[in-house]
Formats: sequence, structure tokens, C-alpha cells
Amino acid sequence: MATEPLHNPVDGLERALPGWNPAAWPVAIDWRPTVEAFFSSAHGHRLGEGIASRVAAGATIYPPAPLRALELTPLDAVRVVILGQDPYHGPGQAHGLAFSVAPGVPPPPSLRNIQAEIARERGLRELAPSLDPHNAVARADLTPWGRQGVLLLNTCLTVELGQPAAHVRMGWEVLTGRIINAVHKKCEPVVFMLWGKHAQEGEPRVGAAPHDAPRLYLRCNHPSPLSARRGPLPFLGCGHFAQANDFLRRHGAGTVDW
Repeated sequence: MATEPLHNPVDGLERALPGWNPAAWPVAIDWRPTVEAFFSSAHGHRLGEGIASRVAAGATIYPPAPLRALELTPLDAVRVVILGQDPYHGPGQAHGLAFSVAPGVPPPPSLRNIQAEIARERGLRELAPSLDPHNAVARADLTPWGRQGVLLLNTCLTVELGQPAAHVRMGWEVLTGRIINAVHKKCEPVVFMLWGKHAQEGEPRVGAAPHDAPRLYLRCNHPSPLSARRGPLPFLGCGHFAQANDFLRRHGAGTVDW
């Protein structure tokens, strides 16, 4: 019997942004005021013009649905925020969730380290991606986290093929800053996972949260192989997933099945 491949080849054009059309990007109803206010603003118009011009010039832009995280995880449901920088820039990888890849796509190095840390915290060797590539691919799509209230948010929501950070400072950061502040204004418990300098620079202002709103800020290096083991706060060994669940449990907010 032939062995089924881990994933099918992906044509990057099939999962590219066809054009600038925010009205076609669904979001949960409680995110609509934040999103609509941004896209009708001068910042939103400038961003749209910039991305439309790149599409017209033939650029391949990912992901096809930049607001997927806001569709999957309503504001009311957010319990954990994981901040990334910008989407993966390889063909067919990005699908609108920070650190996640589209179904069937092998995990990039940072995501493999995230999987390895979860496996370490659980003490289950069979989940370690280096030992079981089938499990690694199966767990590379983090959509189940989003459905449990984990907002997987990149601070820049689009990228160009083979050009990391191509759209950084085009204007997405204005919207994602407002999204972070909206979460921070919730009265319910929220965990912010801040991995690396970029994510830590996006940390919400303490004074913006309601008085006595339960918050947990978890900081360490980025899970990239370049920094995951480096001190003084290595990602591998950080224990963040267990700490997040302990915090949520103590505050009556349940736990996340990582």
C-alpha cells in the first residue's frame, strides 16, 4: 500500500490575496466597529492604496484573508493573545493566524519550536516534531487554538512572496494596535504571550485596562531557532503554556487545549 504524503504541494497563487477588498473579509460582529473605523480612516485608505498598487504591479501577497484571526476569535471570546510580526512569506503557508500555517503545510522552524515547548511541558515525547513529523504537520494549523479564544495576531497582516516584512509600517500596525487595546479593555482575564522584542514592543499600556482586570504578561525570546535557546529568557523551557492555563484556571476562565 502506498504511503500517503504528509501534505500536498501548494500553489502559492491559490492562497494569495486577489486584491484590496476589506468588505469581503469576514470578521466577528464585535470586531466590526474597530475594523470599519480603521478602513474608513486616512490610515486605512493609505494602506489600501499601497496594497492595491502592489497587486496591480503583479506582487503575490499573502494571506488571502488578512483578518482571519478576527473572524475566528471574537473579541468577547479572547482569553489569550499571541503576537507575531508578519505572515509567513512562503507559497501557501500563511492563512491569517500568527505562527500558524495552512492545513497540510509542514511547520516552519519557529512553529516547530512552539510544538517542541508544548511537548516538553506535557512531557510527551511523541508530540515532539523532530520525532514525529506526522504529528508536527497535523498540529501546524493552529485554528483549534483560535476557536478556544487564543487571538493569533500578527502586528502586520500581509506580506509579499519571498520578502519578509515587505508591508511593515504600511499602516497595518495602526489597526492591530487598536485591536490589542480593545482586548486590553476587557474586564475578563487575558494572557498576553510576548515572544521577542517586537512582540514586547506591542505590549498594551497598563493603564488602559479596567481597574483590577486580571492580566498575565509572559515574556521571553522569540521561538525562532536564532533565539529560542538564548538567554536570559530562552523560549525553549519558558513554561508559558502551562502558566497561561494555571492563570486562566485560577480566574475561572477555563483552560486552553494546546
